[in-house]
Amino acid sequence: MVDALANLNARTITRVDLAESVYRCVGLSRKESAALVQMVLNELADALAKGETVKLSSFGSFVVRSKSERIGRNPKTGIEVPITQRRVLVFKPSSVLKARVNGRIAAEDDA
Repeated sequence: MVDALANLNARTITRVDLAESVYRCVGLSRKESAALVQMVLNELADALAKGETVKLSSFGSFVVRSKSERIGRNPKTGIEVPITQRRVLVFKPSSVLKARVNGRIAAEDDA
């Protein structure tokens, strides 16, 4: 699958690109491939919406963090404004992914 996505270096990889890669590498129909990609993304989104951490081995973790209310400042006017309490999504890449991005090969058990 990595080779199928290798020619996409200069652009954003979309859901359609992922489905096409699954189609080529796994052999499912295009419709089944698109449904599989959508199911995986739905599972990730549902877990994150519940506040759960999603860990993908050798890739990284998606973590939902809660931020408390605080006072911010409008940089244009200098006026203080309250920033409401919210949850934010944070991605923490694994050491394997970091090494790969930097052109190094890391051991699989570093994740």
